[in-house]
Amino acid sequence: MSARKKLSTLFSRYAVVIIFVIITLAAIPPSGLSVKYILQEIITRLGRNSFLVLALLLPIYAGMGLNFGMTLGAMAGQIGLIFAVNYGIANWQGLVFALLVGLPISVFLGWICGLVMNRAKGREMVTGYILAFFINGIYQFFVMYMLGSVIPMGNKAIVLSRGYGIRNTLNLESVRQSLDNIVMLRVGGFSIPLVTFVVIALLCVFVVWFKRTKLGQDMRAVGQDMAVAEAAGIPVEKTRIVAIIISTVLACAGQIIFLQNMGNLATYNAHDQTGFFAVAAILVGGASVTHASIANVFVGVMLLHAMFVVSPLAGQKLFGSAMIGEYFRQFIGYGVIALSLVLYAWRTRKAAADARLGLRGSQASPAKRSGETAVGNGGQA
Repeated sequence: MSARKKLSTLFSRYAVVIIFVIITLAAIPPSGLSVKYILQEIITRLGRNSFLVLALLLPIYAGMGLNFGMTLGAMAGQIGLIFAVNYGIANWQGLVFALLVGLPISVFLGWICGLVMNRAKGREMVTGYILAFFINGIYQFFVMYMLGSVIPMGNKAIVLSRGYGIRNTLNLESVRQSLDNIVMLRVGGFSIPLVTFVVIALLCVFVVWFKRTKLGQDMRAVGQDMAVAEAAGIPVEKTRIVAIIISTVLACAGQIIFLQNMGNLATYNAHDQTGFFAVAAILVGGASVTHASIANVFVGVMLLHAMFVVSPLAGQKLFGSAMIGEYFRQFIGYGVIALSLVLYAWRTRKAAADARLGLRGSQASPAKRSGETAVGNGGQA
């Protein structure tokens, strides 16, 4: 392979990563932010977002693409936090309680999502995206009407003045950074939430271990070829449902970690962009619809959120308006998903075309050899 072709292949494989590195580095000088401040923000956002992005890995291994349906798990986590605040359970105990409340809800929603996706094989991503809108309507009805009317809420401070429904913004002061502050390391002027990173590291270990289990190997087989996996006796649909359930449960826990770091809950729309930004992060890290790794998660979170940190101030300095940077976030977020999907489709078609050319070449070679043999035999005759 020539150097030019190698360079072209490398760029097409890591185009999104390269573009993001260039954009982020170009935006740092006009932003006026110090390197130390940017690094501290990246550390904070790694702890806040990595767990959510890691929740995307198993469905990708199972060949189900990018799980936009993880938003269902985020809703379950938010319901758990609402009940934790209502009952006045504070600190890390409140987070554990929220997880215990959200766990059965996320398992049920993940099971529903898996059943639906099994009816829409090959269109899992758009199905998960639309399903999240449908479940969002049920979630809105639950927190806007049922909480306080059907389900009694003892903490009147979180209930709307009409007597039912939860307020638009919920103060999570009782559990604010309760996981982060268990052990906060101070290293070289940087604050590192040690326990949060330990939890994330344990999830990484779980993913590595899970891939080596029988169920993990089954997921990889299903992701590579469902027909072959089914012929080998693997329960394809059941395996896909388990992948989605685990992803939804992890998204529930990830949303709780995210919100305890933020310290407040936008009751009716905090979950809206959960799947969107998680998917954008893993794609920025170099993942694709069919291939992803733990390294892609951390590279993506660092690059995406470094850009999020510098872009508002860079927009204000360059264009006189910080809103330009905010619009740039949305533009980049949607753009990176679109670009990644386009590149994936292009690489898939190119690989198929190369395979066809290789097949034609292998079929032509025996015919050519037989013709040469016939000519040789004719000469001998």
